[in-house]
Amino acid sequence: MEELKSIMKKFVASGWDLISIPAQQWLDGNADKDTLISAIKQADEECGSCGCELDPLYKRALELI
Repeated sequence: MEELKSIMKKFVASGWDLISIPAQQWLDGNADKDTLISAIKQADEECGSCGCELDPLYKRALELI
């Protein structure tokens, strides 16, 4: 759970609304799981191979959820 929390904090810090808003909601305990999963999958599709530090975190977060 700590690893997932750390990943969510990185998503929030990214400032990318697509992923930062659902991640913050998850951290606040207000997340809809389906919305969060959908946002992570979309982020992975749009940016999952750009070479940034978040690329491997999308897939890892999905494994942990």
